[in-house]
Amino acid sequence: MVLTLRHRPLIAVATLAGTLVLVPLAAQQQEKVDLESVYRIKEEGFQRSQVMNIMSWLTDVYGPRLTNAPGFRKAGEWAVKEMTSWGLSNVKLEPWGPFGKGWTNDKFYAMATTPGGSFPLTGMSTAWTPGTNGLVSGQAVHAVIETAEDMAKFQGQLRGKFVLPSALREVPALWTSPATRYTDQQLAELRRESDATPRGQRGGRAGAPGRQGGPGGGRGGAQGIAAQRTQFFKDEGVVALISAGRGDGGTIFLGGNSANRQPTVTDLGLPAIVIAIEHYGRIVRTLEKKMPVTIEMDVKNTFHDDPQSFNVVAELPGTDTALAPELVMLGAHFDSWHGGTGATDNAAGSAVMMEAMRILKESGVKLRRTVRIGLWGGEEQGLLGSRAYVTQHFADRATMTLKPDHAKFAGYFNVDNGTGAIRGVYLQGNEAIGPIFETWIKPFHNLGMTTTTIRDTGGTDHQAFDAVGLPGFQFIQDEVEYDTRTHHSNMDVYERVQEEDMRKNAVIVASFVYLTANRDDKLPRKPLPRPAAGGRGTAAVR
Repeated sequence: MVLTLRHRPLIAVATLAGTLVLVPLAAQQQEKVDLESVYRIKEEGFQRSQVMNIMSWLTDVYGPRLTNAPGFRKAGEWAVKEMTSWGLSNVKLEPWGPFGKGWTNDKFYAMATTPGGSFPLTGMSTAWTPGTNGLVSGQAVHAVIETAEDMAKFQGQLRGKFVLPSALREVPALWTSPATRYTDQQLAELRRESDATPRGQRGGRAGAPGRQGGPGGGRGGAQGIAAQRTQFFKDEGVVALISAGRGDGGTIFLGGNSANRQPTVTDLGLPAIVIAIEHYGRIVRTLEKKMPVTIEMDVKNTFHDDPQSFNVVAELPGTDTALAPELVMLGAHFDSWHGGTGATDNAAGSAVMMEAMRILKESGVKLRRTVRIGLWGGEEQGLLGSRAYVTQHFADRATMTLKPDHAKFAGYFNVDNGTGAIRGVYLQGNEAIGPIFETWIKPFHNLGMTTTTIRDTGGTDHQAFDAVGLPGFQFIQDEVEYDTRTHHSNMDVYERVQEEDMRKNAVIVASFVYLTANRDDKLPRKPLPRPAAGGRGTAAVR
């Protein structure tokens, strides 16, 4: 999950500061907060929380949840059964697609043998890549190929070999804590609108070092040599490719060859394996001493053919005859990668949203508008499930042709920044929403939620709504270990989830949804965007 922030200039604030100060204050005086209902939501969410039980089902039992894999489908069926038992309405798996094939890693065994002895490799297969077709054994070769000359150097030497294609990298000590929370200074900086980060680039945390992404393909010549290198390894008869990626201390970060999920793809390439940097380094350093390393490996991967996918949806019907046809939504992506059990990315968000629905039901608060949850598939491959849903129900982003329900939409709230406590909310450039949310967060100052920022944040499903002019919002959350340890890694498991933060988040989300459902007016909107002529690039996803 890669965070992107967009910023808007401050000219209006600088030239009209006196006027703009007065407008929010007046708006705040008009905005109402039903503190009695907020108390009931807090009481249910803190005294009888089920959020960690939901988490355990989604991770320990039904994790990981790679889109269209059996675990994803079983998790969806469980969520439908669970929310039905709570008394929610219209609970179902709503289909969309085609997405393509599902994929599972059913077996992983890997050993390395050096002149000094044997040791097991900590590793996993990347998604949508083939297995080894049984137990195979061969010599390891460190073949860093960056040019055509490098290919010529290794030509005829790689058949039946396991290739390590990347140079060694430094593994520094953990001089700073891998787990962090926002400081008061960072939150204050986040409130300030800034144009320091150009659109389309990652903004990162206010006042914190930039985030480090995993290895990725370059452009132009880099892409060309990458394609040539892949074909070269296959033509040479390489058994499997072994990489280290990023991470250390036994943590490995994984993705997958999403192109292989398409039914038309028959050439799946080579088995692609990621191992711990510490094991990768040991193998490379041994080879540099002109000593042999033998790899023994048995990897079984299975492709699953049903191309259609689904989102999980459920409702709490509105009670106000006039407002019940209008809709408030909350959501999170339901799918995950396969390295761990998809705990912080994003069973955490899904569990918080399910718990928020349970809280709203069990607390007995009255909802004037209908409230609907959406748990999205295919987010990791480009917000596919939420975009399909928005297109089906509200508007076509390409043409900006609006459907009737577009006018009835009150607001959407999303959680997809891991287990960290909610500290505020991104306004997505919607100045009119600022005074409203500033009032709404006051009952949660004692929970650490104090901040609104006009900035946009990207890379997750609220963008599907915002892209067609609907008010969609993502919360600001403490990072905890998200980018350093859990995001798309083998450590994305239940143990890394913070229970206190999860309870807080469910209470805050339920309260924001309640307040949206009971306002006299829908949440204010930004102007409709222009049609996305020719389509838009796929957003970086979490």
